[in-house]
Formats: sequence, structure tokens, C-alpha cells
Amino acid sequence: MHPYGMFPRPDDPLHFMPCTALTTPPKIEDKDAANSWARLYEPDPSKWSWGSSILSPSSAGNNSCRDDEHAGRGVYLCGYLDVPRDWTNTSDFRITRVAITKYQVAGPGCSGTSAKSERTIIIEPGGPGGSGTAYAWHGAEAISMRLSGGKFDVLGWDPRGVNTTQPAASCFPYNADRDRWWQLAHRYRAVAAADTAGQLQVADAYFESMFAGCETVLGDLGRFLGTGLVARDLDAIRAALGEPELTGYLISYGTGIGQTYANLFPQHVGRLILDGPQYGPVEWSQAGFGWGSLDNVTHAYHDGFLGECIDAGPEHCPLARPLSGSTRVPTLAELEARMVALFASVAARPVVAYTAASGPSLVTYSALVAAMYATLYNPNTWPGTAEMLYELEQGNATLASEMMDDFVWQYDPAKPVILPPTAGRGGEEDGTCPPTLPVIAPLSPPDTEELMPLVICADSYDAPQPADGLIWWDDLWANMTTTSWIAGNSRFYNVLPCRHYAKHWPQPTGVFRGPLNASLASPILIVAETYDPATPLANGYRLLAEMGHRNARLLVHHGYGHTSYLDPSECTEAILLAYILKGVIPKETETQCYADKKPYRYGDQADATTSHKKTHRVIWQEHLKAMRLLHPSLASGRL
Repeated sequence: MHPYGMFPRPDDPLHFMPCTALTTPPKIEDKDAANSWARLYEPDPSKWSWGSSILSPSSAGNNSCRDDEHAGRGVYLCGYLDVPRDWTNTSDFRITRVAITKYQVAGPGCSGTSAKSERTIIIEPGGPGGSGTAYAWHGAEAISMRLSGGKFDVLGWDPRGVNTTQPAASCFPYNADRDRWWQLAHRYRAVAAADTAGQLQVADAYFESMFAGCETVLGDLGRFLGTGLVARDLDAIRAALGEPELTGYLISYGTGIGQTYANLFPQHVGRLILDGPQYGPVEWSQAGFGWGSLDNVTHAYHDGFLGECIDAGPEHCPLARPLSGSTRVPTLAELEARMVALFASVAARPVVAYTAASGPSLVTYSALVAAMYATLYNPNTWPGTAEMLYELEQGNATLASEMMDDFVWQYDPAKPVILPPTAGRGGEEDGTCPPTLPVIAPLSPPDTEELMPLVICADSYDAPQPADGLIWWDDLWANMTTTSWIAGNSRFYNVLPCRHYAKHWPQPTGVFRGPLNASLASPILIVAETYDPATPLANGYRLLAEMGHRNARLLVHHGYGHTSYLDPSECTEAILLAYILKGVIPKETETQCYADKKPYRYGDQADATTSHKKTHRVIWQEHLKAMRLLHPSLASGRL
């Protein structure tokens, strides 16, 4: 008998087995899926994806059946759950096959025993389109340590249409095709100033074509991707785990899933954190995804990226260095004026550049502004972005071109379309865990970027359409870009596709409109950040007001970046740990916490000399790698 027993275990509705390079869920059309899956089990533990013995708690008692190098280590388990395609229609027998990855802190357990923790922290990274399984591979161990001291398991799932969940919402056969069309259809307003009507026609035609192509490829799947059905899937996962209440850490768009879940299944709400909150009623019903964050982006740029640069000084922030011929550090107003001039010059004429990787290239306004927005999500990237902009001011576009290459293109001709099965866990990239044991992740699936507009438009399918067609949309585009030159374009391109959604999927199912005031079994914890460029603090206050003190508490995290973990606070971390581990929630309706450090002065990033250019580039690349896993539309200017 194998000391760990056989997988998947007969009584496990999630079909878990230790992850290897091959444990991708069976195809949805497989008539013998259970047996096909069982045949993927690898009995040799040396080929399993083990966690880090440094981060996992000692579990020798659980793994005493095998006293070797694996004792005391957590293990990554891969599985899947079949749920109804349409939760509202029992006569529709089609299914969605939800892909799941779980990090089990105490290892796989001995034969016939379970090593499952008392609670499972379910995580979801946002998007729409972020992969929960990728999130688990990327940071489950760190999340277990952060929120439970390493005591609780962590589970991530790919929501409908995303990544390895089937059917997948991918409407292009190759990333190269998508990249080409994105560049043509997403020119920003400042570039198209002489012909905004013409550019709007191109973009609108592209989205009409994209949705028509999605209907051809996906059929009626577009009806079954909305947040209301995803929340029902989440409850099915909770039930399959055998846990009476949901324990979760849901961020960004994941908070929309969490709000929906809490009000559909209030009796099953346990210790639930919503970090970087949406405010559902605005996002869902008005095709207004991201509109509320436009002012906040401007504040994050002005007070954060520029203001903290001046405060840190030239020894820490390159943009605070005096320009040639001057010895004086610029004021904030002067630096802002310089940036206005720099971006305006790039809008008037792209900057010529050359890189070894791509040859002759251009730094365009649209790519540069989108990259500026992306950097606001993570203050750790600010020194590198400041270096890039400073060099660009001086006429050196090499670093800018390299960063745009990293940012804009999903397709890389130097790599195969399907990546080899050697991708690691990923925690070491963001500094959350050391690069100890190699971990083998399943094969990379096709990109599913079309999921984002499909979800946004499904949730707002019945929003009124203006009678004057594109004239109204042109005015909206102008208004949004006036409000925020950094985020207005990309947020506008989030919602423009919704003009065409109802032509192809007129009646999405399971749509949830609120209200958000159901009486919950346990109060949830809302974490909202003062300078979050995607989900402003105002969302936290609105959500708290609607849910009320009995059902929610608000933790105001004073810091930069999207959600609380990129600009950490010991105060915030202590509250999150006490809440998830012990169920202790602040008595006060609102609690204030402040980030421990200031941007441009984080550890080894304090030195902004030229010798650190490579370090800055690596930090940028790691940020994009994480975002491609968690927020795919951010990583390539698709916000």
C-alpha cells in the first residue's frame, strides 16, 4: 500500500490529487472524465508539487507515515468541480468544469486519513479574468502565513471562462492576433485628437467583430459568465469542501463576487475579507466598470508617484534629480509640468528607439500612458518607472522601449505558444517566499482575455443604450479622459464593447442586482485603500453604508497601490490575521491603519543610481508577470 494512499479519494467531490505537470482537468467533452483524471495520478511523491518546508508548519505527525524529505511540507493539490452551466434552469444539463488548486499546509496525509485544515481560505484575485489557480501557485503559501500563521489551507479557483476552467472564454486562436488588433483598436484620445470620430469607429467595429467572433467560437456561453453565477459556483466549492461557512480573501473584482455571495448565501458567510472593494450597484447595472476610480488615479499619480518622489529626493527618485544645467531639485508643480510636456511630446510624435530584443521600435503615447497606469498599481515599480521617464526626458528611449516591449505584447516569437510544464510556484518573484523547492505547474492554457468584457457586459446587459449612437459614447470618452488622462482611455475601452453584447447574448442568466443588506451569519471585513488606483476608498464607505455595522467593518489602509499587500502595514496585517485565524473583528465600524514605509524607500530600492537599472527592469517584469496571472487586462494595457 502506498504510504499516502491513492488519489483521487472516492469520497472527494473535488477529485484532488497531488499536482504534477499533467494534472490539468479532463476535457469537458470527455465521456469518461473521472477515469481519465484518475489515470493522471502519479504515485511517486518526488514528482509532486511540494511546498516550502520553511513556510509550512511542522506536520510530521500528519506525515509520520513517510519520514523523508517531504515530511513537514505542504503539498499542492489539483482538482475540479462540475457545476451546472445554468444554475437557474434544471432542464439545462450542460456543465461548467471549474479548475481548482489547493495548497494543503499539512501535506497529503497518511493513507486513509485527511490532512485538511480546520478552515480553507478561498482566494480570488480579481479581473474579471484573474486566475485563482494561478493566484494559488503564485502566493498560497504566503497567504496562509499572512492570514493564518500557516495553519489554514488556501484554495484558488478559475472562475467561469477563465484559464483552465472549461469552457474557456478565448476567442482568438493565437495571442499574436489579439495583440495586433488591440494595438489598432486601442489608440488613446490624445493621439486620435484630429480624428476621434474615426478612431471611435475603428474601436467600435473591432468590438462588434470580437463579440461576433466570440459567439461563433463560444456559442451561448456569453449568457453564463456573469458574477451571479460565479458566486453560486463559489458556494458549490464551499459545500464540496464540507465547510459550513465561507472563509475567504477576495480582492478587486473578487470583492464583487464576495458581495454577491454574501447576499445570495448570507447563512454561509464566515470570515470573509474584501480587499480593494468594488461597489456592486454602480459596477453591475450601469456599464460603469471602473468609472469611480478616475479621480483616485489622478490623486495616486499626483500625491503618490510624483509627490513621494519629491519627498524622497534625488538620492531615491530619479525624477527628483536636477535637469541638465541646473543644481536645484524641482518642486512638485515643476515636475508635474515636465511630465505634461513629456507626454504631450510623445502624443505628438512617437519616440524612436531600438532594442536588441525587438529591433527598431517606437515608444507610443498609448503604451506609455497605459504603463503609467500599471505602475500605480504597485509602488515597488515606481523607482524604475521614474528612471525610465527621466531618461526619456533626456532623449534616451532605450529603457522606455524595453519596458513597453515587456508591457504591450502578449505574443513572444521567441517562445512556444504552449509553455513547457516547468513554471514555478512564483512566490519568490514578489518576495513573499524564498526560492527553495522547484514546483511544477500544469501546462499553460490559451489566454482568456475576452472574459473581461463578457462579464462586464453581462452584468450590465440591460443598461440603457443612448439613442444617438456613437455621439454619446464620444462625449463619454472625452469626459473620462478629461477626468483622468491616465485611466480614462483604458476604462472607456472597458465599457465600449457593451454596445454590442445584447446582439449576441440578449438574456444573460443569474444576474444579481442587489440589494447588499442581507443579514449575514458573520460580519465581513472590508479593506479599502486611500490611494488605490482601481478601487477607491469611496467604494468602501458606500459598501459599508449599505451593509451596515452588523454585517461589516471597514479597515481604511493608508497607502499606495492596488489592495493592501503591496504597501504593507503591520497594523493592517495584525487585524487580518486575528480575523481569519481567530474570528476577531474590530469593534469599531471604521479602523485606520497606515503603511509602514514610504515609496522610493523600500529596502534595496532605496538606491536609484544607474547601477540599479537592471534591478528596476526586473522588478517591472516581475510586476507584469504577477499581473498577467492575476489581472491579465492590466498587464498589457487592457485595463
